[in-house]
Amino acid sequence: MLRFGLAVIAAVPALALAGCGVGDDGSAEAGGSRPAGANVTIRVPADAPTISAAVSLAQSGDLVLVAPGVYHESVKVDTARVTLRGESRDAVVIDGQLRQPNGVVVTAPGVAVENLTVKNNTHNGVLVTGSARAAAGTPGSGGYDTGDEPVTFLKSFLVSHVTATRNGLYGIYAFSAQDGVIEHSYASGSADSGIYVGQCKPCRIVVRDNIAELNAVGYEGTNASGDVYVVGNRLVGNRVGLTTSSDHQEKLLPQQGSVVAGNLVAANQQASTPEQADGGWGIGIGIDGGSDNQVVRNRVEGNADAGLVITATADIPPNGNQVAGNAFAANGVDVGWVFPTATRGRGNCLRDNVLTTTAPDRLVTTAACPAADQSPSGTWARPKPPRGIPFTDVAAPPVQPQSPTATTEVPAVPTLPDVEKIPLPSTALLAEAALMRTA
Repeated sequence: MLRFGLAVIAAVPALALAGCGVGDDGSAEAGGSRPAGANVTIRVPADAPTISAAVSLAQSGDLVLVAPGVYHESVKVDTARVTLRGESRDAVVIDGQLRQPNGVVVTAPGVAVENLTVKNNTHNGVLVTGSARAAAGTPGSGGYDTGDEPVTFLKSFLVSHVTATRNGLYGIYAFSAQDGVIEHSYASGSADSGIYVGQCKPCRIVVRDNIAELNAVGYEGTNASGDVYVVGNRLVGNRVGLTTSSDHQEKLLPQQGSVVAGNLVAANQQASTPEQADGGWGIGIGIDGGSDNQVVRNRVEGNADAGLVITATADIPPNGNQVAGNAFAANGVDVGWVFPTATRGRGNCLRDNVLTTTAPDRLVTTAACPAADQSPSGTWARPKPPRGIPFTDVAAPPVQPQSPTATTEVPAVPTLPDVEKIPLPSTALLAEAALMRTA
């Protein structure tokens, strides 16, 4: 059986190879045409010398399977329903060498990225987006959409069992994307946030069973509204654990309607982390100008400033947020609400939480669900953030679990969690896979 070798790829344009045949083992075979609906496995480097070359050969439904090695490239997947998978999560490394903005960029629907490591990119480890501006990695923009163009969404994606470390903005970044899942992944050393979901409405995105540590922010959802589920994650040892917010740098204001449930959010006060631009430190969960969010049955412990803070962003108040059934312990204050006079939030409420301190101290009685029309505001002694470190100096990640099998089909719309069935996590959530490194 003749497979695509270096000489074949060099001599034959990619368009000609698009009609490749299928070998007995399902791998790509030079010559002939594919049977209708046949899918192949394109192996790197056996069938193509680089990941990018393999992706350029792939047709819808194909698997690009990458052998262990360090690959100095930026990979763009712009063919629908392609699976990009490493043979070994820790040994297949896409390394941007601080020269590439992104490790993997997904611009087509139904794509899965799984079981590999992305690191040392100036912007993002994995970017999934329907925004041409974000995909282009416009220097200095961070990929935000600030012009008058309409929002274009990428529909349907999966990021699973990916390790993203030491990236200059985000580890895993879903922007202007819908109908996706980010799961079983690990993010550290992100100078902005480990996992980010932004500019989508309705999002229908599930972020589940991930680990984010040693980032400026563990998880961030900005202008992400409608069926966003952040569930069962371990957000420990960042500067800030989790935020959901409204931001004028992106479209689709304001942020509304996320569910944050069953997460362990603890010890988010690490000094050996990149500094966040606005100086946030020691906060477990922050709602900044977001509304109608549910924060339920999370375990929030040991955050030096506050377990949970609700505040306004610029001219956007936070309204109608429900905080219920959470266990708070050993935080600077468990819950604190700070509202500028012009943007005082309304309808925010607390119910059935384990609390020891709040700011203001009467918060439990004045903001009990169903909430009064006017939410109170408070102040408390807030610790001074320590200096951070460059994202390139963050400790290397521990070995992470392998993905058991390759994904063959990414659903058009993910199955959304039943919030009532999500339990309060134990303090040992995902501990066996999250040996936090601080040096």
